[in-house]
Amino acid sequence: MPTVEVISVGTELLLGQILNTHGQYLGRELASLGLDLYYQTSVGDNRARIIQAFARAWERSDVVILTGGVGPTDDDLTKEAVAGFFGLDLVEDAASRRSIEEFFTHRGRQMTPNNLKQALMPRGAKPLPNPNGTAPGVLLETGGKAAVILPGPPAELVPMFTEHVRPYLAERWGGGRSVIVSRVLRLCGIGESDAETRVKDILARQDNPTIAPLASGGEVTFRLTAKAPSPGEAETLLAGAEAEMRRRLGDFIYGLDDQSLSDVVGDQMTRAGLTIALAESCTGGLIGHQLTQRPGSSGYFRLGVTAYANEAKAVVLGVPRQTLEHHGAVSEETALAMAQGVRRVAGTDLAVATTGIAGPGGGTPEKPVGLVYGALLWPGGEDIRRWEFIGGRRHIRERAAFAALTMLWSHLKGVRRTGPTTGGAGRGPSAGV
Repeated sequence: MPTVEVISVGTELLLGQILNTHGQYLGRELASLGLDLYYQTSVGDNRARIIQAFARAWERSDVVILTGGVGPTDDDLTKEAVAGFFGLDLVEDAASRRSIEEFFTHRGRQMTPNNLKQALMPRGAKPLPNPNGTAPGVLLETGGKAAVILPGPPAELVPMFTEHVRPYLAERWGGGRSVIVSRVLRLCGIGESDAETRVKDILARQDNPTIAPLASGGEVTFRLTAKAPSPGEAETLLAGAEAEMRRRLGDFIYGLDDQSLSDVVGDQMTRAGLTIALAESCTGGLIGHQLTQRPGSSGYFRLGVTAYANEAKAVVLGVPRQTLEHHGAVSEETALAMAQGVRRVAGTDLAVATTGIAGPGGGTPEKPVGLVYGALLWPGGEDIRRWEFIGGRRHIRERAAFAALTMLWSHLKGVRRTGPTTGGAGRGPSAGV
């Protein structure tokens, strides 16, 4: 099968000044065409190093896609490097020049001479129109292989790939011979090692589909990837693998592909007709932020209180001062009192509270940095958890928010009630709550 390689050009990528989204986008697109992408490389704005990276890619791949480095400035060197590798002159393309000149004319701007550099093409190459910018792309076929050069800005790269490169790859290199389709199973409430142990034999004998585990931020995912002559056949392969994975891990699978845990929880709340309030200390409103990103969240989200100071916990949430003095702000007693307080104020069915030590300071041997308590309250019941996370402040806060949402998701799985909430903590029907 044809293989494709991607080279992203730009020193700013290596310095971490901008996020390289090209690889993610192109990876998805190439997979949908059934083309194998085995390597991705980032290289700075240096002609010699671009040639070196391209030479290695050209030797082992059928199609090499380069992104970036096609602008008007002196450090835009991608076309020069590719032309130099093949020993080709750069010649001006008349249509590209007219397009660049019209771009400035229509905007009433003065064009500086260096912009015409963008109209230069390696001799024999085909220009790819760019109505969204000034730099055209390049398609160069030689020796039974192809080099494609695309502009760096996503607003220019994506339309150019969609309108010109994708159809070319599908016709010339895809040929309808196969497609690659992936599905991601998203898990919570289980660690990576435990999850992998439960499906170890499946991973050992995997072939098509392939199955790859990944853990990040308290979440475990399994990516299932199938290759087949048609999307329908690939989906059939995926369905069989997914069914077996669900048989082993179904209690922990909360969603698929791009679904977030907060979105799934929002769907659960909507179906159950329940409302919720939050009292956050160490997570600083992060749980509320995630729950309210979903359109329609006003149907179930009533109130979020970020109470860092003990005085705020006492005055706003009604946490007894004796509880704070005897047990401390970071304790299961305080977490429960915070949940009780915000539920009482908001009059909701459910309440969640978090309190902990996100660091980097403030920890003690008894209560180390990373210690977090979470409390979930519902009519007739409560759930209090103690977690210990490691990492920096941001990591601890994110892990704590995900753990709290996991606790909520796990509880809501058993909820069967539908219809609007009656309001008022503890009032109204509560079957299954």
